[in-house]
Amino acid sequence: MPQPIAGVLPVVHVPFDDNDSIDYASLDRLVDWALVEGAQGCCTGMVSELLRLTTDERLELTRHLGKQVGDRGAVVIGVGAESTKQAIQYARCAERAGCDAVMAIPPMSSALPPAALREYFSSLADAVSLPLIIQDASSYVGQEIPLEVSRGLLDQYGEDKILFKPEASPLGPKLSQLRDATEGRARILEGSGGFALVDSYRRGIVGTIPGMEFLPAVVRLWQALTDGDEQTTYRIFLPLAALVSLQLQAGLDGFLAIEKYLLNQYGLFPTIHRRKPYSWSLDEETKEEMERLLTLLDAAMDEPG
Repeated sequence: MPQPIAGVLPVVHVPFDDNDSIDYASLDRLVDWALVEGAQGCCTGMVSELLRLTTDERLELTRHLGKQVGDRGAVVIGVGAESTKQAIQYARCAERAGCDAVMAIPPMSSALPPAALREYFSSLADAVSLPLIIQDASSYVGQEIPLEVSRGLLDQYGEDKILFKPEASPLGPKLSQLRDATEGRARILEGSGGFALVDSYRRGIVGTIPGMEFLPAVVRLWQALTDGDEQTTYRIFLPLAALVSLQLQAGLDGFLAIEKYLLNQYGLFPTIHRRKPYSWSLDEETKEEMERLLTLLDAAMDEPG
């Protein structure tokens, strides 16, 4: 039975061994930990280093996650690619693997006009029976998806088939524009890593797609928001948002460097290996500030409520 696409659905970080091969034993450990911590499933996405994986690796990762998670939660597979043919290949693999939805960014190698963007996403939607999450990752890669494209896809396929993950800046107002332009029909997930989660929740999202590195705090924050617990919400949110701001300074590579460092510290990953090339590594002073903020976050999590 398909799993609901809602709640906390973190993106898996792909562990590599020292030979630059995917370490599936560590990946399994990460997924099991995430589900125990309260995630409703998992995704692959930009911080899975998808754009740095080979085609064979992406297909095998999809098959592995579909089997590993099984009926324990939702599996959402990132399928965005530079050609429609590639994206459909990834999406069909996800469907065969028993995954629950696919998520796609637009091609990044050219600035597509609205009609070409609409055709790309429509071809993906038509190729599989799974729901399709339209991801606008333009705050850090690619181009913004025009509102007319999103509204047209929703009108054509309906809210059970088409969902959204808007990440264009400014995040909150863009989210509200999509909500209002679709008369509240759009099912929206946010992907800020936590720094815009409170604002996004108040604008009507159905779920969040963070990384794994602060997952226990994001799960606790999501529960506080759904419970209407304002005190717990801001106690956890403030140090969490400060931590994510450190990652944002270096864009996608900032997220990857800190995520893998922390997962190694937690004992989930044996290495901090990332696929090359990358533009930034964690420096000592950023690490020191991160440790100070983690102390504040841990204290916030330890308080009752």
